[in-house]
Amino acid sequence: MAASVLSGPPMNQALSPSATEEFRRGWGTILASVLGIGLGMAAVPTYSMGLFAPHLAKAFGWSIGQIMTSMMVITMMSLIGGPLYGAWAEKIGVRRIVLVALPVWGLGFASLALSDGSLTRFYLTWLVVGAVGAATLPITFTRAVNRGFDKAKGLALGLSMTGTGLFGIFGKPLLAWVLAAYGWRMGFIVLGMMPVLVATPLVALLLREEKGTSPAAPVAELIERPGMTVPQALRDWRFWLIAVALVPISFALGGPVPNLELILKDGGITPEQALTITPLMGLASIMGRLVGGWLLDRVWAPLVGTVLLSAPAISFWYFSSGTLDVAQARAAVFVLSFALGIEYDLVAFLVARYFGLKRYSAIYGLLYVCFAAGAGFAPMVFGRNHDASGNFHGILMQCAGVLVVSSLAFLALGKYRRFEAEA
Repeated sequence: MAASVLSGPPMNQALSPSATEEFRRGWGTILASVLGIGLGMAAVPTYSMGLFAPHLAKAFGWSIGQIMTSMMVITMMSLIGGPLYGAWAEKIGVRRIVLVALPVWGLGFASLALSDGSLTRFYLTWLVVGAVGAATLPITFTRAVNRGFDKAKGLALGLSMTGTGLFGIFGKPLLAWVLAAYGWRMGFIVLGMMPVLVATPLVALLLREEKGTSPAAPVAELIERPGMTVPQALRDWRFWLIAVALVPISFALGGPVPNLELILKDGGITPEQALTITPLMGLASIMGRLVGGWLLDRVWAPLVGTVLLSAPAISFWYFSSGTLDVAQARAAVFVLSFALGIEYDLVAFLVARYFGLKRYSAIYGLLYVCFAAGAGFAPMVFGRNHDASGNFHGILMQCAGVLVVSSLAFLALGKYRRFEAEA
């Protein structure tokens, strides 16, 4: 068993020569991850369902809660598929999994254009889409990044997951234009074909990850990285502290995003004004990933997580006021999205620093279950709350308190572990 000792956070203040070499060798892995994650299940449904919802409600008479239940369906598939794909990636590598999953996921998403008013068939389609799409989640792509970077791990993870923010910047306006010009069916087709025609060929070109190796480091160094096995991690109290904290945090952060257009409407923001505000989500998310990644390499990660993940409580207070002006709405959306930019990166970083890389994907997959459980069920709960009360004010204020309390739990994690290879 690999030995471990506790150590403090790295204090390097700039990219060292070895970190520069990591980026020189691993830029393809990062770019492939940007494309795969940005056009995968982590980004596309989250940023698009708020735009699809009014059109589906008008076409079929469905309520917002019924439509947002689709997010719960893909969450169920994430809960099952995430850990399975994570463990599978340890055996056959990331490349083989994602090059099959990306095109099938895209075609499945495009098939939602065939929806005919049956909620049962709508949910069954999402069930199949989610089962395949779980392989496009950061669980798989961050394995390649984590194994290729050490000195600049936080920044590399932040860069690799800017794809979600880029989709928010470019994908949402594109979808809004398609919906206005060609209708919701074409919207599903356009978004669904992007993983097929854009992500798949470029990931095939850029990602050269094989079993036990990474394009960013020599094979001999990466055949077996030290760290904990899954049973060892499950016996560690730190694993359960992270797991328990992630559920309410992901619920509080995940609920507002697909419902953001309705939240802004409740605050008095017109649809025209909202179209100028929501693209900020992508920009702020990218900034959160880059700034957060930079901070993770230099500052104790639990402190970074506590501060950045609790900050959206301020946004929720503004959202629930019912009297938003455009400047307040922009500030609130920016703070929320900045925090969304650090969430995946933080979990990936914590797994690497506290449990090592020996079974990184499998351990991350288990923690992702906790994250997905909160974030996936939240849109449905938020939607049904809106159906019942006519607004989101009450649930937003509850989430503000939950977010602060849960984020503080990370401070108990203590010093990083330093894993030593087996003798």
